[in-house]
Amino acid sequence: MGATPPNGNEKSHRPDISSREKHMKKRIHQSCPDPQPAAGRRSRCACGLLAVFAAAACLTFGACAAVGPDYVRPQDDPPTAWHTDLQKGLSEAPADPLTLSRWWVTLNDPDLSRLVERAALGNLDLAEARARVREARARRGISTAALFPVLDASGAATRSRSSENRGSGETGNFYTAGFDAGWELDVFGGVRRSIEAAEMDLQASQEELHDVMVSLLAEVALNYVEARTFQARLDVAEANVVAQEETFGLTRSRYEAGLSSELAFQESLFNLESTRSQIPRLRAGLEAAKNRLAVLLGEQPGAVHAELAERRPIPLTPLQMAVGVPADALRRRPDVRRAERSLAAQTARIGVATADLYPKFSLAGGIGLESLAAGDFLEYASRTWNLGPSFSWNVFDAGAIRRNIEVQSALQEQALMRYESALLIALEEVENALVAYAEEQFRRESLTLATDAAGKAVQLAQEQYKAGLVDFSNVLIAQRSLLTLQDELAITEGAVTGNLVRLYKALGGGWRSMAGGDGGGDVWKPKAS
Repeated sequence: MGATPPNGNEKSHRPDISSREKHMKKRIHQSCPDPQPAAGRRSRCACGLLAVFAAAACLTFGACAAVGPDYVRPQDDPPTAWHTDLQKGLSEAPADPLTLSRWWVTLNDPDLSRLVERAALGNLDLAEARARVREARARRGISTAALFPVLDASGAATRSRSSENRGSGETGNFYTAGFDAGWELDVFGGVRRSIEAAEMDLQASQEELHDVMVSLLAEVALNYVEARTFQARLDVAEANVVAQEETFGLTRSRYEAGLSSELAFQESLFNLESTRSQIPRLRAGLEAAKNRLAVLLGEQPGAVHAELAERRPIPLTPLQMAVGVPADALRRRPDVRRAERSLAAQTARIGVATADLYPKFSLAGGIGLESLAAGDFLEYASRTWNLGPSFSWNVFDAGAIRRNIEVQSALQEQALMRYESALLIALEEVENALVAYAEEQFRRESLTLATDAAGKAVQLAQEQYKAGLVDFSNVLIAQRSLLTLQDELAITEGAVTGNLVRLYKALGGGWRSMAGGDGGGDVWKPKAS
């Protein structure tokens, strides 16, 4: 059963086509001259039929818009300012697009910059995302092809014998060759809606590629910072082992000379070995971070060990950073943009489903040659042709088409919920990153003061122990406190830089470094650092 087209103002937008139809009929008639006077009447009939159908198609296209809802982007209402108080160099000044696109350069670490560029060229997840973009582009081409006629060529040569019980029992040949064409007119816009959906899917896949790039660059930087953090912690542990070995040697000498109790000797020994036991765990963590970096680069584990063998400090964060306002972050984040494009694609699919309620109009035709003898096959008398319009209409399907429209509408609602969820998650991630970055800097300041005080306490405790003013437990407590604070300080140094990386990721930084303008290119070209 058909449905009334949803556009109530079709007549007001229908163009005057009387002159256009007459002109089209004239042109089509002129393009089909009679090949021989004997076939003139049949040719004129065929050309006239084609002219009428083409004129009707022109009229239809001028009058019918695509069925289904037109997509309207949801109206966002982001907060005008961040809930978190911006501290420690953060400001609401507009973020510099160039800085955001190459944020890792602000850390002034050449090794990190090289690793980022290698990852952008070799990472396998990124290569997979690029392949999905190519897939979506090809699917759009498939949808677009449905707008055009289809032309097939065929030919056959057959030798056959009829049954003597049914016929003459003669053996004969049959030769045929020709072209068949068909064209389904997109009167109600089902194909146009499918092209619209495919285009939105392509754009969504491009945004997914951007999102993979943002996550990849952040992961490379975080693993690099983690590797440098493990190196810093190894420096702390090894330096403490050296200092505690000197203390152990002192207590052993005093114990052997009878100037100290065995308790002090055993305490210095377990303090030394306890510190030494942390080194293998730190080395294992360093190896894991390096191996993870190699895999992110699309290379085998161990590929970056040589270039990261030299221990270098954790990259320092810039003193100032502009983060902009929430609306800027939402416009920039690829995951939000991908969710919005997916919503647009699903809206178009409602129109694809709605078009099944309406009749489908087609034009089919063919020309060819048929003959019983090979010698006559190319003669003019062997010609055949056919041309004519057709239509089909699903008048009863027990409500399947309308249920499909409901399905697509429900999927659209789900896509809208995912889009709104992406907005909230984006705001949450930025707010959390702002807090973590500022608070970790406060923690670093306190740990720096505490570490300096612990170093002085160790020095005083050792001097007083040597002078016999305090027992060894004071030295033991001071040394263990110093090791703990120095290790915590190294961890928080890495956390400050890591939180800055997470903040850049939450702001959607990094993907605009991709070549190709719209980010849909298949090749990422790193720029000079």
